[in-house]
Amino acid sequence: MRLSRLIARTRPEREIRMYTFTNQFMSDETNLAYLKDNMMGPNAMRVTEELASYLTVSKDARILDLGCGCGLSTLLLVKKYGSRVFATDLWISPDDNHERFKTVGIDDKAVPISADASKGLPFAKGYFDLLISVDAYHYFGDNDEMLPSLIPFVKKGGYIAVAIPGIKYEFGENVPEEMKPFWNNEVARTIHSPGWWKDIWSKAEGIKIEDIREMSCCKQAWDEWLACPNPYAEGDRKMMEAENGQYFNLISLIAKVI
Repeated sequence: MRLSRLIARTRPEREIRMYTFTNQFMSDETNLAYLKDNMMGPNAMRVTEELASYLTVSKDARILDLGCGCGLSTLLLVKKYGSRVFATDLWISPDDNHERFKTVGIDDKAVPISADASKGLPFAKGYFDLLISVDAYHYFGDNDEMLPSLIPFVKKGGYIAVAIPGIKYEFGENVPEEMKPFWNNEVARTIHSPGWWKDIWSKAEGIKIEDIREMSCCKQAWDEWLACPNPYAEGDRKMMEAENGQYFNLISLIAKVI
């Protein structure tokens, strides 16, 4: 994978290509209904497509999609790039994901797996070209131990790429008044700034951090989630109305295994 070549593209060129698959997929009413039924947070398909736009993903790539949820990230990686994806999640049944994958015609390249990253993963060392995690890593990766435990599963020269909800700066004890009703212990534990995540990742040996940035699709991905009938989306609407674009972002982190 040649990350540097893609990062060298101008911003307009990259943004033209950034959401091509997602926009086309969502233009079909049946696909849109499928997407809404399977979202579990900010539109994982759109977030994955932006994250992948900073990588070179080939049809020969072997990818670990860690915390895949209902498989929207897996769908994007298989359909757009033709890669073989190991769709791994703790909470979503692999049986259910297998049925979803058959529905959208990716069951030949998407392997549904149940695993808990905090207890070790059932893969060989150096097995993957890319480990990707979308809308999930913040739940289990907010510590010094997780990233070093994942690095061995990616071959040297491969990449670890993560996209997660975050905030523009650390609140600490100064949580904004409008956010206090929503800022429980779980949110405070998992939602952090790009600088906070950089500090955590900088401690890990065996990687070179290539890119940490706020993602362009933040508002659109959130809006698409909030338009879903999912009761969790309904619960998030009040939080996002209170936030009003002031604090939240989506953060991408990309590191090369060396």
